[in-house]
Amino acid sequence: MTYNDTFRDRADRSADAKKALLEKMKAAPKLSEAELAERRAAREKKEAEEAAERAAKKAAIAAAKAEQEAAEAAAKAEAEEAARAAKEKIAKSFAIPSAAEAKAARDARYAARKARK
Repeated sequence: MTYNDTFRDRADRSADAKKALLEKMKAAPKLSEAELAERRAAREKKEAEEAAERAAKKAAIAAAKAEQEAAEAAAKAEAEEAARAAKEKIAKSFAIPSAAEAKAARDARYAARKARK
């Protein structure tokens, strides 16, 4: 290799390298059908294991998501119940008593006053 290589020189070296690689590949021993079948079986077994692992992981994620949604729903229901109870308490404190309730409260105060005397 010199600094004055021409395109032709580089192309010839590239072609020679490709031919050498091709000869090397032709000289490599071929795999038998048994070895190919064994490799195929190993690959399929590995793929099946990975698929099972992915399915288990997906199921675990789905279960965790369902559990989280159930917890959120329970918390939401509890918050709604607390809000409803607070509204009822406020409404009850501001409620105007009916005539019968007012009379009963007045009679109770009157009876308490009489009992004190």
